[in-house]
Amino acid sequence: MPTAPPAAAAAALGPTGPSTAKPCKGTVIAVGVDPQPVIDTAPEGATFCFAKGVHRLTKPIRPRTGDTLAGEPGAILSGAVRLTGWQRTGNAWAVRGVLPAPYPLKGQCEDNQANPCRLGEQLFADGKHLTRVMSLAQVRPGAFYGDYRSNTVYVGDDPTGHALEMSRTQTAIDKSADDVTVTGLTIERFASRPQAGALQVGRGWTVTANEVRWNHAVGIMVIEGDNTELSRNTVADNGQLGIGQYKSAGVKITANLVTRNNTDGFWIADWESGGIKSTRSSGEVRDNDIVANRGIGMWSDIAEYDRRITGNRIRDNAADGIRYEISYAGVIDQNVVERNGFGTGRGSGGSLWDGGGINVNTSSDVEVRGNLIRDNRNALSIQSRTRGDGPRGTYVLRNVLVEGNLVVMTDAASTLGVVENKRSPVQPGAVTFRRNSYQVAGGKERFAFRGRTMSWSQWQESGFDKDSVNS
Repeated sequence: MPTAPPAAAAAALGPTGPSTAKPCKGTVIAVGVDPQPVIDTAPEGATFCFAKGVHRLTKPIRPRTGDTLAGEPGAILSGAVRLTGWQRTGNAWAVRGVLPAPYPLKGQCEDNQANPCRLGEQLFADGKHLTRVMSLAQVRPGAFYGDYRSNTVYVGDDPTGHALEMSRTQTAIDKSADDVTVTGLTIERFASRPQAGALQVGRGWTVTANEVRWNHAVGIMVIEGDNTELSRNTVADNGQLGIGQYKSAGVKITANLVTRNNTDGFWIADWESGGIKSTRSSGEVRDNDIVANRGIGMWSDIAEYDRRITGNRIRDNAADGIRYEISYAGVIDQNVVERNGFGTGRGSGGSLWDGGGINVNTSSDVEVRGNLIRDNRNALSIQSRTRGDGPRGTYVLRNVLVEGNLVVMTDAASTLGVVENKRSPVQPGAVTFRRNSYQVAGGKERFAFRGRTMSWSQWQESGFDKDSVNS
């Protein structure tokens, strides 16, 4: 029996963020100056250098075609306002007149009763992100409550001598033109709405060497942004999702650090929370470090096509490391996928329906090859469900190849296999496992097919991994 080839390890990620940006040479925008008139009076395709310091924006910047928005070292675009005039109110402190008018809410939260994640305004005390509660009675140290009807914000700690800020502006930079470059900036504390970004990216943009952090919903959102490139950004601690992509072909997301996103309690198991999510798009996600996000690490969902997820380090995410769902023509290769799937909450458990390391859900023409899949809640879940039709035909589990992976299952509860619902049975030949190498510790029945848990020999007798090894 031939030995499966070893899975290639993803290369270490180099430096990311504004420190890696090139020096800015262009029109300087000083702190306190409204940037839009400066931009509007310059020729298209100009370079603008935001000076060191905090630039507080009250409305989105709208660049023109070919413009470059860059930062000098230490330049910060902030969507927050300082809160002053606090007054003691019982066991809390209050400030009035700072919230926007009530607005339509959307999004699914881990707490689907109070739904705190739907509200966009965040509060920070001396730079520390406070926890939102949903009634005045719940206010405690480290928490805040926003009463939108009375336009009052309450905190549980005495604000005297401390700097309190509230995110209020929704967007830092809007996708108002094509071929824009954004580099060397820190973009923080914007009250972005669910599924929207603090940085809204359009067609042909280059977004490189920025830090995008502590925004309420999505850090960087690519919308109808064909041929955009995102590289060497640090995208951390955003409330819902690090990077989003929607209806955008040929996008390259490379060498970014995407970490600790979903700070504001969006639904971990199944609502666009975590590291990166792409929908109805194509392109590559390569050489990124996607780590410790409270949701899915990398999620391709709904009519993705010609997608390649390669050479990433995807570890310690609360839900699946990689999920490829109701999509077409994907390659998942040469990734290191470790310790994912241990932090899911409502609507999720430990079965193969819940994924873990890599989850291929009702998709066709997908290759999973040359990955190191190690110590995830479940190693690899191939799912066949009834999911309807898409632009390239019915969503169906078909022509899935799992080849040349190194799969390590140390946890005795970890499993690997193929699951199906009654209306979508797996067709013969739809899934092929070959030339894989397994290291399985403890327990005899670690594989599953057609509702049965199986030993290694039974798994092979079912037609899978006949030329693979298990030690």
